[in-house]
Amino acid sequence: MVSLKTQPGPRQVVFRIQDVRKQYPMGEVVVTALRDATLDIYAGEFAVILGPSGSGKSTLLNIIGGIDTPTSGRVLFRDQDLSAYTDAQLTQYRRLHIGFVFQFYNLMPNLTARENVEMATEISPSPLDPLEALRLVDLIPRQGHFPSQLSGGEQQRVAIARAVAKRPDILLCDEPTGALDLETGKVVLSVLNSVYETLGTTVVIITHNATIGGMAERVIRIADGRVRDILSNPRRIPVDQLEW
Repeated sequence: MVSLKTQPGPRQVVFRIQDVRKQYPMGEVVVTALRDATLDIYAGEFAVILGPSGSGKSTLLNIIGGIDTPTSGRVLFRDQDLSAYTDAQLTQYRRLHIGFVFQFYNLMPNLTARENVEMATEISPSPLDPLEALRLVDLIPRQGHFPSQLSGGEQQRVAIARAVAKRPDILLCDEPTGALDLETGKVVLSVLNSVYETLGTTVVIITHNATIGGMAERVIRIADGRVRDILSNPRRIPVDQLEW
């Protein structure tokens, strides 16, 4: 398949996160998950948001993905303020623009791999053909298998196919290799890289694994709810050279 990625040039900002704070009441205590986080995410980039457990990285992903809303600050998607969206608008935003990949697959157990992907295409105005999505993740031979008949890595690849079948603007991945061993994790990362290279989808991976940052164009490091620094990699490390 021919890559749809374009040659390097000025980057369009697809997300602008401005002074985002997120607080959760826990009984008589207020927990601050994000503290005035500010960063941009560019269209067509491969970024890794890196931080330890409890650093706020998953909270940031949920806000970018329209699952949660900030306590204060703004999140702009193509200059549209998600912070001001109603629940109905956020639902539509998730359906049309966002693909999610989580640590624990979230496949429908009574549906085959192909049927799990088909389910996602029903809510998209211009989806990929389900078989094309499965071809991207190299699972055509397993299309008729149920999740219980697939390995963990294969289930995660079905989850990726389901996410990209909607043709999302951005693919958000929360610890996509967290439940997998090293070699299976590399297969999943290779699939995500293939989606990035082939479709030109913006890919953002949330992880605590610093090694995965080597395959990204930019690494956004978060600690204690704050964006500590943003590093650009002069050269992306091939997935098969990653070790952890």
